[in-house]
Amino acid sequence: MTINWAALDAPYPTLAKNPLAGRDLLRLSDLTAEQLHALLSCALAQKRAWKSGDLTAPYAGKSVAIIMEKPSLRTRVSFELGAKRLGAQTTVMGDATSAFSRGESIKDTVMVLERYVDAIVLRTYAQSRLEEVAQHASVPVVNALSDDFHPCQGLADLLTIYEHKGDLSKQRIAYIGDGNNMAHTYLEAAALTGCDLTIAAPPGYQPRPDYLRQAQERAAMSGAKLKVVEEVGSALAGADVVITDTWASMGAEAEHDERARTFAAYQVDAAGIAEAAPGAIFLHCLPAHRGEEVSDEVMDAPYSKIYDEAENRLHVQKALLSLLLADPCLPETGERR
Repeated sequence: MTINWAALDAPYPTLAKNPLAGRDLLRLSDLTAEQLHALLSCALAQKRAWKSGDLTAPYAGKSVAIIMEKPSLRTRVSFELGAKRLGAQTTVMGDATSAFSRGESIKDTVMVLERYVDAIVLRTYAQSRLEEVAQHASVPVVNALSDDFHPCQGLADLLTIYEHKGDLSKQRIAYIGDGNNMAHTYLEAAALTGCDLTIAAPPGYQPRPDYLRQAQERAAMSGAKLKVVEEVGSALAGADVVITDTWASMGAEAEHDERARTFAAYQVDAAGIAEAAPGAIFLHCLPAHRGEEVSDEVMDAPYSKIYDEAENRLHVQKALLSLLLADPCLPETGERR
């Protein structure tokens, strides 16, 4: 199937059934290109409907556990409000009151929790922790950030790119900085959508080779071109979208000073943006360290779409929950109710 990324305006794709109902989302590679297209289309439709005053809340009686083992602003607020806009109740647990903070086994915790809730959203450290939760849970499990991947941020970025640049398969994306969970997520996003992605990162801080290899295997089917380079200029040249992230992710704060020296040449500034294609946009998942990975001039420029990007976390996560919980916007007939 050839995906028409320029046709995301079609709000409810015709599918025989909702293929995401009851599924987990631990990384973007859990999706097919068709499923990603359906998810983004649903998000766009729901966003427009909400802004036009359609406050339909189809999931009264449903409940979602939101477990935050890492600090969070955008992830917590957007998931909580997204679920509530669907009519679902939320139970938020974080830090010292996390569901997994009392020494109980993950299996026992999950087997109890799934008796109470219809989905589990988990922001944590090791990807293996998410995988273990998903192994035991009979309800959908969503990765709200791990050390290896941040699929929900990737979805928000794809929606933002589409809204500002159009057909995703025609975009050239430059990611500058640490080969972290966001770099891994962009590799998978590019492989799914067929766009070109160049990651510029210093030696020792490039994406994991196994994740790069997996994305390249999928890119061979979509036509995506994936490159990892050291030199920033080659990544920025002709880019339609320029993205960066913090140099020291959560858990690596002790390495800040060393990383600041290593990444000094990787700051995205106005001179770098000038090397990109005319009309290029800038994205950052936030929080940003202004004056480090990105200059104030770029953050506050008209081409910076960071706040649209942050808003879209709400819309894609609301759509994701609605699909995982069997959203009536994609019934078995393929027609909208």
